[in-house]
Amino acid sequence: MPLPPSIYHLSSSHLRLDGRRWNELRRLTAQISTQASADGSSYLEMGNTKVLCTVTGPSEGKGGGRRGDEDSMSVDVRVNVAGFAGMDRKRVGRGDRRITELQNTISSAFSSTLFTHLYPHSTISLQIHILSLDGSLLAASLNAATLALIDAGVPMRDYLVACTAGLTPPSGRGDGDDMDPLLDLNGSEETEVPFLTVGTGGAGGGDVGGGGGWV
Repeated sequence: MPLPPSIYHLSSSHLRLDGRRWNELRRLTAQISTQASADGSSYLEMGNTKVLCTVTGPSEGKGGGRRGDEDSMSVDVRVNVAGFAGMDRKRVGRGDRRITELQNTISSAFSSTLFTHLYPHSTISLQIHILSLDGSLLAASLNAATLALIDAGVPMRDYLVACTAGLTPPSGRGDGDDMDPLLDLNGSEETEVPFLTVGTGGAGGGDVGGGGGWV
């Protein structure tokens, strides 16, 4: 059932459905070195979105190097969504279009952030396990992966961090001045509000993912 647009028109005294103001983030909890068997690992919670990430490598072997550039390291990303992660309790297969898009986006983001030229003909593997899903999945996955890569000691140009941003629906006046921004959208807000995921580092940032779906 669509939520009424009036709930999104915020002021200094109005709160979102979960009690936050427009510019407030959900509670963030993070740990590193959570998996002793991995080269690097992390666990991250952004509200009710919970992600576990492990890093293996860099390791030499066949398949190393990005397509057309075998002298650099390839970044292999695998995302697994637990059957109990969402409210619908549906198991998501690896061939799911949204999973494939998420994996490609994360791989592309870190291929330009890591010093891939230091590890020719090698592959680094990121395993991202989604334990609970309540919005901002791409942002949470990027943040968890950054922590795991730091834990693994993989050299990178900068630390990549991400957050979702959206705009509330207009009230219908047509001037667009009544559209309010929102940060760190939860699952309910993502179904009603157009949004994107923005990743940034010390040298600048940019849009790393589109709106809609889980991203």
